[in-house]
Amino acid sequence: MRKVNPLLIFILAIGVFGIITTEMSIVGVLPQIARKFEISTAQSGLLVSIFALVVAISGPFLILLVSGINRKLLLLTTIFIFAISNIFYAYTTHFEVMLIFRIIPAALHPLFFSIALVTAANLVPPEKSGRAVSKVFLGVTVGFALGVPLTSYLAEQFSLEIAFLFGAIVNAVAFIGILILLPSMPVKEKMSFGKQVGILRKTELWLNIGTVIFIFAAMFSVYSYFAEYLAKVTHMNGSSISIMLLIFGVIMILGNFLFGFLLQKNMLKTVILFPVLYLFVYLFVYYLGSYFVPMIFMVFIWGIVHSGGLIVSQAWLISEAKEAPEFGNSLFVSFSNLGITLGTSFGGWFISQLGIQQLIWSGFIFSLLSLVLILIKIKLFNSSIPSPSN
Repeated sequence: MRKVNPLLIFILAIGVFGIITTEMSIVGVLPQIARKFEISTAQSGLLVSIFALVVAISGPFLILLVSGINRKLLLLTTIFIFAISNIFYAYTTHFEVMLIFRIIPAALHPLFFSIALVTAANLVPPEKSGRAVSKVFLGVTVGFALGVPLTSYLAEQFSLEIAFLFGAIVNAVAFIGILILLPSMPVKEKMSFGKQVGILRKTELWLNIGTVIFIFAAMFSVYSYFAEYLAKVTHMNGSSISIMLLIFGVIMILGNFLFGFLLQKNMLKTVILFPVLYLFVYLFVYYLGSYFVPMIFMVFIWGIVHSGGLIVSQAWLISEAKEAPEFGNSLFVSFSNLGITLGTSFGGWFISQLGIQQLIWSGFIFSLLSLVLILIKIKLFNSSIPSPSN
């Protein structure tokens, strides 16, 4: 096997970081976007939900359609579009144009994410593939931990233009790195369409997919309006909100390790535990939301629990897709983003109809629905609950 430049794995992680930052940094600057385009918070939330909806639609099927195309070309094309889109975010004066340039990169999002993980695994010996994949996947967590709050900070301290140009620069660095370091990767063997889509016949899989949708809806129906909630309910200023976003993101790293450990110990108990914890988190956030100091403490707890949704829901879905793990991962990307769309839209409706403080109940409802679906799955298929190992 050709010796791999260790920088290449790092560059792929930067690419994932750039894509996650592009997708989710909007969350931290929704108030500024609403002011810039003179629209409501619920309308600005479309920038989150439309991105997630397109990812949900394009996900697994686009991956199958391009199964014969050189992987390097696909990675370069995707990251280039993400860089260009950030430039449009920075300079457009029309909200409709910004929406269009949320749709275009969103369609390519699953390509980069899935191909980057597979590429990392293929670049190293089999015994090191897990470590390589985990390093690239770290770009997701760091995207939440640093990308979102840093974008919010740049927008608050400088301007929205500077904030979005940061995203463009990150993606441009990844583009140059992939162009120089990654060898050409023509596809030697296409994926079997029939074998992979065959897992969709499993009732157990669809119950797990439904759980993933509700978990992500529970997470993002409130998190998508995190900055707005802290501004209007807790009465934090822009600088304080940026710090809270940073704390929330960094603490997610700890949450990933914690829930990863719990999943290895007992996946079933951990999957049940997650929505229960989120129910309690939302209750405390609702009743303590107007108190500055208690909310700082709750942001720590909220960030730890929130991060668990990513790893718990992925493990739960993949446990029923072991026959076709790549297709299963694309289903996870697709349906988790469908959950984000559902949650963001539902949260926006709560804000417009009931007010920002009542937003918390949208997350509470989806957390409860995810718990109910998990319990139904256990009741119907108790004898075949899978182990946590992939």
